[in-house]
Amino acid sequence: MRVYPAKLETGARATRPNEWWHIDLTVIRLTSGAKVYLHAVIDNFSRKILAWELAERVAGETTTKVLETAAGFLETAEVSLMADSRSENVNEVVDSYLDGSVIRRVLAQVEVVESNSIIEEFWRSLRHQWLYLHELDTMESLRPLVGFYVEQHNAVMPHAAFKGHTPDEMFFGATVGAVELPEKRLKARERRVEVNRSKSCGACIGDDLSSDSKGVAVAVA
Repeated sequence: MRVYPAKLETGARATRPNEWWHIDLTVIRLTSGAKVYLHAVIDNFSRKILAWELAERVAGETTTKVLETAAGFLETAEVSLMADSRSENVNEVVDSYLDGSVIRRVLAQVEVVESNSIIEEFWRSLRHQWLYLHELDTMESLRPLVGFYVEQHNAVMPHAAFKGHTPDEMFFGATVGAVELPEKRLKARERRVEVNRSKSCGACIGDDLSSDSKGVAVAVA
């Protein structure tokens, strides 16, 4: 039998913000059947979405626009940009922008240490936890949905890998109160249980209650 080499399970891991970036594109199909292309750049260390852009077609200009926005978070250090080799990332427009910049492009491959899995995880969360809960009829209605989720992802939603800190806190170094996070998380869980138990569906409001033959309370209209 053929012996297969062991698959690498851990991708690139940065030691500081703006050391590794990931850029990718995902296709979102609207209810009309039209396709919208969502580009985004994510920071490896903090999982912060640095920039995103919606477009009606695949073009190097959109990739360049996203990189220009993300570059606003850079200082002088060089950053490695993980990208796949599709046409939106490898073309004359993007090549011209990267020439002479502090962004060094690295092409991602399948099942290697330098993978693009971090931004793929964000796509899954965006789609299944948010976008697919709404009617995606036009690009104009899609844009605020993406913007809301990116803001929540960056500034509000705690990340398990960071022990409860948000991507913004990790990116800007505002990870204070790490010792109190487990206690606060426990108290928040207790409050959530109390609130959920105090709620009623209201189905039995105004009805008389009696018991059936097994002693179970039932509603009698």
